[in-house]
Amino acid sequence: MSPIAVIITISAYFIVLFGVSYIAGRKADNAGFFIGNRSSKWYMVAFAMIGATISGVTFMSVPGMVDPKAFSYMQMVLGFFVGQLIISFVLIPVFYRMKLFSIYEYLDERFGVSSYKTGAWLFFVSKVLGASVRLFLVCVFLQLMVFGPLNIPFIFNVIVTVALVWLYTRQGGVKTLIWTDSLKTLVLILSVILTIYYISKSMSMDFSGMIGGIRESELSRTFFFDNPKEPTYFWKQFLAGIFTMIATTGLDQDFMQRNLSCKNPRDSQKNIITSGLVQLVINLLFLMLGVLLYLFIDSKGIARPAKSDELFPMVATQGYLPMIVGVLFIIGLISSAYAAAGSALTALTTSFTVDILGIKDKTEEEIKSTRKKVHIGMAVIMGVVIFVFNTLNNTSVIDAVYILASYTYGPILGLFAFGILTKRAVRDKFIPYIAVLAPIFCFFLQKLTISLWSFHFGYALIIVNALVTMLGMWIFAPKD
Repeated sequence: MSPIAVIITISAYFIVLFGVSYIAGRKADNAGFFIGNRSSKWYMVAFAMIGATISGVTFMSVPGMVDPKAFSYMQMVLGFFVGQLIISFVLIPVFYRMKLFSIYEYLDERFGVSSYKTGAWLFFVSKVLGASVRLFLVCVFLQLMVFGPLNIPFIFNVIVTVALVWLYTRQGGVKTLIWTDSLKTLVLILSVILTIYYISKSMSMDFSGMIGGIRESELSRTFFFDNPKEPTYFWKQFLAGIFTMIATTGLDQDFMQRNLSCKNPRDSQKNIITSGLVQLVINLLFLMLGVLLYLFIDSKGIARPAKSDELFPMVATQGYLPMIVGVLFIIGLISSAYAAAGSALTALTTSFTVDILGIKDKTEEEIKSTRKKVHIGMAVIMGVVIFVFNTLNNTSVIDAVYILASYTYGPILGLFAFGILTKRAVRDKFIPYIAVLAPIFCFFLQKLTISLWSFHFGYALIIVNALVTMLGMWIFAPKD
């Protein structure tokens, strides 16, 4: 696709996005920005949450991962759904009962200010890095397809990208995100389904032929019970899915802002369970798309890309399929990446304003002024981090950031689990040290188990991280 075609496609999407953003957020106040005035319809939140859980990285990575890992990701997706049930019936009643703006206020009520600030800072670090990486990958794609051919430097690309995210979230916050994420969900579903249709059509497959081709492919194997040492082992992935969902959604200010915007706990529970069921289907569609993409390039004699992440963009944008597939890919990628960045920026603004700076004893206007300044500051930080990634020009840095982000959620999970599952007090002043030492211990434990027994914890390391955090809290708890 030419740079002009890409620009026209992206511009058309943003015209619609800004229209939705303006209509939804033009009258939003601080409560509307932070929790949507608790007036969101549960079915709208459920539809929006489907898109909110799918980032640009997911859009590019999941189809390509079927080559090395087949459908093993579905084992984790099944765990995700069980995790959402736990969020619905354990966390949601607690958060609504306490009427929280930020979920980390729970830690202040339960343990003290040090625990509260620790949870907020862990979220802040992991979200800044994670959101910046997602936007960085999109910036790289845009530099390759648009800015590079036009001889425009990468720094301008970053400024434009971050400015667009800031613009459509600056007024309405969560109230805007519910509607923009709904738009993103619609775009993602349509792009995946239509891409599957066009690929099947290009290989002269009808619906039954497509299903048969996927089922007969070795890439569609779903369950792995044979080798407990492998990262794809069922119980590792299933349990990791449960606790990853609890940690990265139920204990993540980004996602819980939407869930807490419903009128009452029952509506929030309906939203979470409904979106969880639909996400099972959406993730299955992404994996089916991956098998079809591999079947397509093999049937056409096209060389497989060096990196599995490059499979979908290569087939969609290099003229192998009708131009509409490239348009659908770009819209899907841009909508998922920008929506994920927008929600992260809103959540970071909320958490930093409420948790780290504090809003107690401040007037509505003072909170609004602080919130707007923080919103700009968070956008600038994201832009700087993206530029640093590009300067380092090392993909291992991206891998390291994702690993770091997964480590930071372990202590958050441990803090909340200890608070909800036990009635013990803690020595609040020790919590920051425990939250730092637990991931360090898990890092060396992972190295040790691999070197001695070739045993990989894989995604399940988050469970070990949380348990180590809880053990540290128990050891340093007051004897009485």
